Amino acid sequence: QEFVTVLVRDPRTQKEDSWHSYIDYEIFIHTNSMCFTRKTSCVRRRFREFVWLRQRLQSNAVLIQLPELPSKTPFFNMNNPHHVDHRRQGLQEFLEKILQDALLLSDSRLHLFLQTQLSPEDMEACVSGQTKYSVADAIHNFASLNRRFPVEDEERKKGKNDADSDSESSSSGLGPSDDSVSCGCKASPASEES
Repeated sequence: QEFVTVLVRDPRTQKEDSWHSYIDYEIFIHTNSMCFTRKTSCVRRRFREFVWLRQRLQSNAVLIQLPELPSKTPFFNMNNPHHVDHRRQGLQEFLEKILQDALLLSDSRLHLFLQTQLSPEDMEACVSGQTKYSVADAIHNFASLNRRFPVEDEERKKGKNDADSDSESSSSGLGPSDDSVSCGCKASPASEES
């Protein structure tokens, strides 16, 4: 029996600049579905990226009535734990419903959204073939850069001289390959830079 488990959790306030902040959420995926390149993944996304995803999915699947996102209220208070948790629950319900639809699961943007940290612009470029890397490459490289489990880290160190170790270089355009880059799944808040 195929399953897809999605959790939206760990809201964190990120500073954009000295005047602006936003909250992002960790999206954790665990699945045995053949639709997914990686069986577990973890990324951080902010509300406006969810809005972008919903718009793109709707434009590609016009006959499907997509679930709604939690309403964007002008009274949303980042310092109010109830507001933040209510939004988190709404985002999780949105993804749970999306992931039950086979047609939506075939959209590459959804997979890039859930399994890479690419920006919406980079996701669009990747899907439209304007990048040197494919959707599968982007997902694989992101996972390679963000392993935080001791066994996987040891395997990577041993394999540094292997032929496939070049897939972790930053020349792919997927961002820095420094180990300090993390999706936030295992890193402490102090070690995460935005």
